[in-house]
Amino acid sequence: MKNASALKSWLLILGLAALSAPAIVFRGLDDLAGVVVVEGNVERVLIFGGAIVAAAFLLTWASETAEKDVSQGLALAAIALIAVLPEYAVDLYFAWTAPDVPAHAHYATANMTGANRLLVGLGWPMVFFLFWRRSRKNTLQVGGHDTSLGLVFLAAATLYSFVIPLKGNISLVDTGVLVSLFVGYVYMVSRAPAEEPELVGPAQTIGALPNLPRRIVVIAMFLYSAAAIFASAEPFANGLVDMGKELGIDEYLLVQWLAPLASEAPEFTVAAILALRGRALAAMAMLISSKVNQWTLLIGTLPLAYSISGATLSPLPMDSRQVEEVFLTAAQSAFAISVFASMSISFREAALLVGLFSTQLLSPLLFTSEDVNIAVRYGYGATYLLLALLTLFQDRRTIPVVFREARHLGGGRRTLPVNPRGSSRAGGRSKKPG
Repeated sequence: MKNASALKSWLLILGLAALSAPAIVFRGLDDLAGVVVVEGNVERVLIFGGAIVAAAFLLTWASETAEKDVSQGLALAAIALIAVLPEYAVDLYFAWTAPDVPAHAHYATANMTGANRLLVGLGWPMVFFLFWRRSRKNTLQVGGHDTSLGLVFLAAATLYSFVIPLKGNISLVDTGVLVSLFVGYVYMVSRAPAEEPELVGPAQTIGALPNLPRRIVVIAMFLYSAAAIFASAEPFANGLVDMGKELGIDEYLLVQWLAPLASEAPEFTVAAILALRGRALAAMAMLISSKVNQWTLLIGTLPLAYSISGATLSPLPMDSRQVEEVFLTAAQSAFAISVFASMSISFREAALLVGLFSTQLLSPLLFTSEDVNIAVRYGYGATYLLLALLTLFQDRRTIPVVFREARHLGGGRRTLPVNPRGSSRAGGRSKKPG
């Protein structure tokens, strides 16, 4: 049985490697020989988008396995960088080319906002509902792990992120603040008590190899996946924009949602497997960490790419649509953080997260008027902020506990003991709106 499972894992790894191979070959022919193999926009999106999905799975499995071979601090830093690579490649392309193609600045934040909202509006509730389906418990406790550290740094990044839509641009000052938060998060998590990584699926198969073969396989997967992603980023991004124009679909929406769906699929899959195996806390911690990475490192490096490419210190400009989307994403993040103020998430809160996300996602399809959609985006943002304030007020007694636990973890100590009376470390859970 174990051999059969290992064989399936290796076949899956090889199959995904084969799926991403055409992207490397076609891009090489285009760059080196000037031969354009894939000309149709739909075909480009399918071939190069499929390569990104396949490479993202390979990257996820390689990064999980790498935790067995490097120090925890180095592993966290490397894995955080790798985790945002698929999203970063597309956004980086738009930010990098924006000085020469000003229209690309319009799309620079699209993939970033979509990826962040998918994680919170779909990924976090998915983990909860899989936990609920397995245990029939209406509340998932998320204390322990590095969850509290992630929430504290995510709260800091979210508070700062509201400055960006107020300014109407993303500058190198934002880079300094957000990247510093990311570095601080990695440093603090590296000081938390280490835990043996729990590998699932193909990562488990790779992790079972002897040391030298395992390291060779992991390095090869890193290099191959990175090559496939960077080879695919430009044709995939251009294909999305051109396909939208060709089919009469909003190009911003295609870049915002289709690209993140491809790149987030591996993380969602791993989180779902962990939750189904009774490891919902580990799954939620993984997605919270991913949110921190994307909300600090991903957005923080966009103006850096723009500045290096354009040899300028000017900020990456944002149009009104980007301002609205960043504000909405920041507001959603604020509500999501407030949900975890009591270090738990309930059935109603998970339903509220996915409900607000899905209904807002459908609004551009329901309303053709841009004025209506602008009002919808600001309306949902205001709703998120109101819910966040109400939730934080009702859970105000547990907020210091989150910071106290984060301080304990960041100091290399184990988490505070759970209050024996109840679900919260502050002696019980308060009711929340929704």
